[in-house]
Amino acid sequence: MSEAPATSLPASSGLSLPARFWGILASPRETSADVVARPRWFGMAALVLVVTGLCVGAFFFTQVGQTAFLDQAVEQARTAGREIPEAQWAVTQKMAGYMWLIYPVATVVLGPVMWLVVTGILFAVFNAAMGGTATFRQLFAVFVHSTAVTVVQQLFVWPMNYVRETMSSATNLGVFLPMLEEGSFLAKFLGMIDLFLVWWVVVLAIGLGVLFKRKTGPIAAGLFVVYGVIAVIVAAFFGRGGA
Repeated sequence: MSEAPATSLPASSGLSLPARFWGILASPRETSADVVARPRWFGMAALVLVVTGLCVGAFFFTQVGQTAFLDQAVEQARTAGREIPEAQWAVTQKMAGYMWLIYPVATVVLGPVMWLVVTGILFAVFNAAMGGTATFRQLFAVFVHSTAVTVVQQLFVWPMNYVRETMSSATNLGVFLPMLEEGSFLAKFLGMIDLFLVWWVVVLAIGLGVLFKRKTGPIAAGLFVVYGVIAVIVAAFFGRGGA
């Protein structure tokens, strides 16, 4: 059975927000120990959401971003084997001009909801099923801090997307195999395997290991299995078949 470390340390002690941000990227195990002892999450959540909103909003504020949005809509329709009706296309074109506001607002609103849902699932798995004793606040703080990786992702990906004039990720495995048939199962599957997401899973696994006093390897393996299953399901539903 695993137990969360008890602590009576004051909230004012410990690592600052900048130190925790850098620590999660450079030394996640030590930083996660500080997060577990002092489960503060609001500052990191605000940092991640603000940076994401600004990066995405700035991209869609440009003509390049709006054109990339329209190109993606066309590509998704083509992959699904259909054409966009004229009336729907008119709405999509109008929406493109507002994506700089819609996307960031949706991120700020839906992001924390998704974090709570995933934390709830992890809480049920590690506490209810595996006998852990961590508090929900500790687990939520660990999860939120793991998303510091996405700040680096946003700062890298969206400028790259602007240069490439596309919304497709520049850091997924599909980029390294351009010879694959576009829209095929294998292309979609590899497109789901993003290097930043892999990094995030590793950081999250380390944080969970510290919180529940368990080895990181088995936790990471379990998370990667779930990641792989999701990737297969998405590729199966949205791919056009084999490579």
